[in-house]
Amino acid sequence: MMAHPISSSFHTYVGRALDIGLASIGLILLSPVMLIIAIAIVIESGAPVFFTQTRIGRNGRLFRMYKFRKLDDARDNGCPLTLKNDFRMTWIGRHLAETKLDELPQLFNILRGDMAFVGPRPESLAFADCFTEGAGPVLHERPGLFGPSQVAFRNECSLYPVGGDLIQFYRETLFPAKMALDLAYYPNRTVWSDIAWIGRGVLAVIGMIAVVGGMPVSGSAKASSRTDPHPSEGAIATELSGIRK
Repeated sequence: MMAHPISSSFHTYVGRALDIGLASIGLILLSPVMLIIAIAIVIESGAPVFFTQTRIGRNGRLFRMYKFRKLDDARDNGCPLTLKNDFRMTWIGRHLAETKLDELPQLFNILRGDMAFVGPRPESLAFADCFTEGAGPVLHERPGLFGPSQVAFRNECSLYPVGGDLIQFYRETLFPAKMALDLAYYPNRTVWSDIAWIGRGVLAVIGMIAVVGGMPVSGSAKASSRTDPHPSEGAIATELSGIRK
């Protein structure tokens, strides 16, 4: 079967139509679940129900991503990474993290066109400088809920070394490993392979697919050394402008 590159109009239009259709169906079917989650969050820790954060989107453009709130704002220390048994999590938040139900509000992001069902995970601004020139093909994609790196690192929160530098570990180990997977897949993706990754992603969430603990690190995707966890959005736009082409 001949592959259809992501740049082809076939994949662009059919893929977007699938995103809109699946997101609409998902919101209709899962709205009772989302309402129950929202009520549970308010009962346990009050408002807000949603966690919103600026993320890096297609072609380096920034957008606001939505999740159900998992952390207690009073205990939030500003760390951009969420760990297994993170002390900042609420009781509801732990269950949301285990089941990935915290990501259901991203169906709204998919409808808006910020995200897709299949694509690289939208990275936070704290790690924007990790996108080197070699990461251009990944930045050209619309971020997604499912994909090779999401399935492989389904249990990412359990991989961080105890007592180690978490941000450095993410920059030097996890980010390059994810980038290697994404660079290997997205330049040659097809509609059918995307559908297969949606299926694998669902199976991984419910524990029917074994996930790996890590992948070989690609030298071309090696991260930089900046450690500022709170760069400005203006600085991020400047950093990404050189690799949008």
